Amino acid sequence: MTLPELARALRHLRLGGMAAVLETRLHQAQAERLAPLDWLSLLVSDELTRRADRLLERRRKQARFRDPGKTLDTFDFDFNRKLDRALLFELATGRFIAQREDALFLGPPGTGKSHLAQALGHAAIQQGYPVRYREAYVLLEELADATLDGTRKAYVAELAAVPLLIIDDLAMRKLPITAAEDLLELIMRRHGRASTILTSNRPVEDWGKLLGDTPAVTAMLDRLLEHGHVITCGPKSWRLKTHAGLRREAPPQ
Repeated sequence: MTLPELARALRHLRLGGMAAVLETRLHQAQAERLAPLDWLSLLVSDELTRRADRLLERRRKQARFRDPGKTLDTFDFDFNRKLDRALLFELATGRFIAQREDALFLGPPGTGKSHLAQALGHAAIQQGYPVRYREAYVLLEELADATLDGTRKAYVAELAAVPLLIIDDLAMRKLPITAAEDLLELIMRRHGRASTILTSNRPVEDWGKLLGDTPAVTAMLDRLLEHGHVITCGPKSWRLKTHAGLRREAPPQ
């Protein structure tokens, strides 16, 4: 079997990672006089690495992050020094997901809530957990659409089962009158079975009025806070700081 034929055979067997580096590894084996077992070990390692990378990329796409580049590495921890870093990095280990706990990120707009929530989502994916990210209004729109086309039961079941669900920017936009009931249904289905991260720029005391259903909101918060962590972001706004810096640097008109 020639080298091109071997590469085609490997691809046919769905061993694309091996096929992609076959010629390179063969030259390496000749140059370094590798034993056959060492050469084969390198090829198998290449295949495993490629599969792991593709799985991570697939899970990132499935998560549907709004800002794919928002990770802990890109967060400015020096700006808001009162942020509970110890708790944040504890959450980044993923143990709260294994223990089926929840987290609330609260604070004014522009203080890093969405960034941190998505960063924890990226960390969870690195540790092998499937993640779904939705802005609150998008999630509720999708639930409404699923109700209309008869797929709500399946969609809720999918959301209820994912190990980490991130609901971002609650109360940032006007929500439908069924928002409280829809969110309560989802939180109740997930409570004690999977982890939820929820961010909001409004204090929890305002949620009942904002969502128009104080009893439903109270029941939802009872479940989120039973085994939940609360991270307060702010009061400084990183976004306002950035915009102010851009204005200072802008040339005169």
